[in-house]
Amino acid sequence: MSGRGDGPEDASPGPGTPPAPARRRGRPARAAEAGPGARERILAAARTEFAARGYDKTSVRGIAKAAGVDAALVHHYFGTKEQVFEAAIELTFAPALTMPDALAGGGADVGERMARFMFGVWESPVTRQPLLAIMRSALTNDTAAAVLRGLIERRMLQRVAGELRVPDPEFRVQLAAGHLIGIAMLRYVIKMDPVASADPEEIIAMVAPTLQRYLTQP
Repeated sequence: MSGRGDGPEDASPGPGTPPAPARRRGRPARAAEAGPGARERILAAARTEFAARGYDKTSVRGIAKAAGVDAALVHHYFGTKEQVFEAAIELTFAPALTMPDALAGGGADVGERMARFMFGVWESPVTRQPLLAIMRSALTNDTAAAVLRGLIERRMLQRVAGELRVPDPEFRVQLAAGHLIGIAMLRYVIKMDPVASADPEEIIAMVAPTLQRYLTQP
């Protein structure tokens, strides 16, 4: 006998035999995950998850599962949970973020235009529910509130303030925004009558002169 094992159970490499490649641990990568549309799927899943669960109860792993990808891919495209939230709410807020364009040039009707624009966004069922979900997250979580505050300040209020020709323009535009947000809370979140059931045109007619004063009077 040769003394060498000839069966498959003999796994010892002979002299000069290169070592077998190391076996990679973990789940094998799914090439389809990072294919075309992966980022959009993740973003759509994030919007749905944040809207349904709020900021606190949403996780990167949950977003990944809903999008059908690995959690590492979520981090690859967006970074942290906070950054995913910012990207998701920026997409949700897209209709409202065009407000500075609607108010460009100011004028004698800028207060009415601001009120009409915002109620147009809130009255649409397509945009109202995602906005409500974001507001609820901001009311219950400091991180979500900071992200939302930064987005509104940077993309909306600062741009509007830059168009105003009044003292303390940022203060004025924040007062106008606060006026509208307060009414939105009563009407769409708390649903307090008679504000909740009032005709939008009636509300616009009532608040427009106040907004006009904030935005134009010295």
